[in-house]
Amino acid sequence: MTLSDIRSPLEFRVFHINGIALHVVLAGPASGKPLVFLHGFPEFWFAWRLQIDHFVSSGYRVIIPDQRGYNLSDKPAGIASYSIDLLAKDVVGVLDTVTDSKAFVVGHDWGAGVSWYLAARYSERVSRTAMLSVPHPRIFIKNLIINPAQLRRSWYLFFFQLPWLPERTLRRRDWALLVRVLRNTSPPGVFSDRDLEQYKKSWAKKDALTAMLNWYRAALLRPSKFALDSTASRVKVPALLIWGKNDQFVGEAMARESLQYCDDGHLEMFETATHWVQHEKPAQVNTLLSQFFA
Repeated sequence: MTLSDIRSPLEFRVFHINGIALHVVLAGPASGKPLVFLHGFPEFWFAWRLQIDHFVSSGYRVIIPDQRGYNLSDKPAGIASYSIDLLAKDVVGVLDTVTDSKAFVVGHDWGAGVSWYLAARYSERVSRTAMLSVPHPRIFIKNLIINPAQLRRSWYLFFFQLPWLPERTLRRRDWALLVRVLRNTSPPGVFSDRDLEQYKKSWAKKDALTAMLNWYRAALLRPSKFALDSTASRVKVPALLIWGKNDQFVGEAMARESLQYCDDGHLEMFETATHWVQHEKPAQVNTLLSQFFA
């Protein structure tokens, strides 16, 4: 799958928001219902390539930013530049630029973390939200503290806190470790050689790798009150959790636990999928999202 495999015309725009330039991919009719897709680590807008045509053909206005620090978006210096508050404000800024109506918001991995925050703190901008492969932040933190199995799964969170060493390790042998992580935690063929070349180009952008890792550093060094305040972190808009039972990064029990922070939450579990559920089960995920938004 390459850019040429996406049939829908794509618009590549740069919006100046919160003092930085954000690269945003737009597709579909300008009058369509706005639908934001938020990627996670170590991806970029390309993570949603298997969703674009489906939702454009359904009449949505698809909005996919490279989140700050990634690919063609700016990479401001310093860990403080990657607090969850700023990450969410970037998305609100994109929405303010593109539309004056509420949007559907879908996030995967770190993008799901931002989606949780948006749904709770900016509910006036979100009509419905879907989170893929990441639990509610309060549930994640609780499990990180009391669940040894989750602590072992999340070893990389602590490795990423080190200065310079993670960057050096990940760059070695043409990004061998990141490639291995993507391929070893997903079924064969999910990430093709052509796909991985696109990812490598994004990782190699100047200052990109440090910026990407700063998301993790900010999460531990500058935690948001959002993850600590049960009232402020409650999600009142309808929410859909989509999960792969074979996810190697987060335990499936956390998906069910997360529903307690949703006024109107639903869980769809894929018995054979992993963390990369929208890549592995694109047709099923697209159908689930379409039904949920309808």
